[in-house]
Amino acid sequence: MVSPLHRQVANMRKSLFDQGFLDEQFVQLEELQDDINPNFVEEVVSSFYKDSIRTMVNLEAALEQRPLDFSKLDSYMHTFKGSCSSIGARRLKSECSHFRDFCRELNSEGCFKTYQLVKKEHDTLRKKLETYFQVSRQAGPMETASRPK
Repeated sequence: MVSPLHRQVANMRKSLFDQGFLDEQFVQLEELQDDINPNFVEEVVSSFYKDSIRTMVNLEAALEQRPLDFSKLDSYMHTFKGSCSSIGARRLKSECSHFRDFCRELNSEGCFKTYQLVKKEHDTLRKKLETYFQVSRQAGPMETASRPK
């Protein structure tokens, strides 16, 4: 029997996919999680958020430079987009692509506006995943059926 907490975790996970926050790469990370490393996905996501703070600081500093160095901005966002891809952050990766498009067009206004969307998506996904992992830890591992004796 599935506990109410396990049902809640399943619904939260489904919602993250249905709303486009996550993609297949997240599923692939989950497949790497096992009894030896039961918190693998959470650790990878936590590492992503620690690393992404440095990238965002670099991006913000580059956005304050005049004139804008679109090549540098694009390079930072390329790195950030790759990190987003590695955890399956679909919507965040999409905003990174839009930002890079504006870099290629040398469109500073587009870069500034899109960077605000990148920050918003980054924060929204972080909050949603923190809640998901918290409830998931509370639920604990799913009980596996034992063989009848």
